Amino acid sequence: MANDYHNQAHLSRTRRLRELLRELPGICSDYFIAIEQQTSPLTRLSYAYDLKLFFQYLSDELPKFSGKPIVEFTAQDIRQVTKQDLERYARYLSLYVKNESLVDGQVASKEITNHEYGIKRKYASLRAFYKYLFSDGLIDGNTAALVPLPKLHERAIIRLDIDEVARILDIAENGQALPKTYQKYHNVTKKRDLAMLSLFLGTGIRISECVGLNIDDFDFEQNAFVVTRKGGKEVILYLSDEVSGALVSYLEERRKIEALPGHENAFFLSIQRRRITQRAVENMVKKYASIAAPLKKKISPHKLRSTFGTNLYRETGDIYLVADVLGHSDVNTTRKHYAAIAEDHRRIAAQKTVLRDDSAD
Repeated sequence: MANDYHNQAHLSRTRRLRELLRELPGICSDYFIAIEQQTSPLTRLSYAYDLKLFFQYLSDELPKFSGKPIVEFTAQDIRQVTKQDLERYARYLSLYVKNESLVDGQVASKEITNHEYGIKRKYASLRAFYKYLFSDGLIDGNTAALVPLPKLHERAIIRLDIDEVARILDIAENGQALPKTYQKYHNVTKKRDLAMLSLFLGTGIRISECVGLNIDDFDFEQNAFVVTRKGGKEVILYLSDEVSGALVSYLEERRKIEALPGHENAFFLSIQRRRITQRAVENMVKKYASIAAPLKKKISPHKLRSTFGTNLYRETGDIYLVADVLGHSDVNTTRKHYAAIAEDHRRIAAQKTVLRDDSAD
């Protein structure tokens, strides 16, 4: 049986994409039909947001288009966009103003910034669009391919150390050091929070995979559970006894809660008895991590996933195993994230080679 959470997320993204297509030029509709079989609804939705921003740039910043409504852009207009126009787009992306319509009819302006990773992703969306237009004969040349992607600087990967892992689990379990504003809810949520933290740190699943879990996804006799990966693929992952124990303890409490209609099968519930949201999980992790590892900023569920991957690679040295468990489709993605640990392994290997045994003298 397909996971209801992921089905609903799929439908929601599909609806939003159709709404966005009504705000985009007609040439975009055929493009999204063309890439439908090769991409997920989430990917297509991201592309749609990126393309809307690009056409907004053309309308607002280039005198040749001078306020032209986005829906009226044509392939002929795209042919007029120069390499220099596309290069200036990066400067626009670094800081631009987004106007949002409020309920009372007023418009609120908000400054948006993008750093090199965000800019590169938006250029990648644009390149894919230009490639389609060129291959379909709608433009004479693929100008976007001439613009180099922004150079990315390596970012330090933040993970929890072994003692910080123990500390974050201890805080979730006993509530020590939590501010008084959190302590009054701690007895209500501690088993759930400990179960979620244990699951992230013990299996490396993504936050979307965590909130989408259902009660019937688990088989505690086998210490196994089914997780729905990106693209809807279902895989079986396994639990350590420690992680399984935390989940079983929470499940005993969870079965006593009468969930709201539509949320009866959700494994993790919010205090409001609904399936917990990704935002709520992010806030929960941040709450405990700020006490367990105060010097490490922005600890998120993804950082707990990185912590698991790091520990697994240190224990096994098998990059292919780490890639498989984390659900990476390309092992090079895994290798990039754990290159620093591979360097440590090579240093250790160098010390293991003895050329002359001094003890023999």
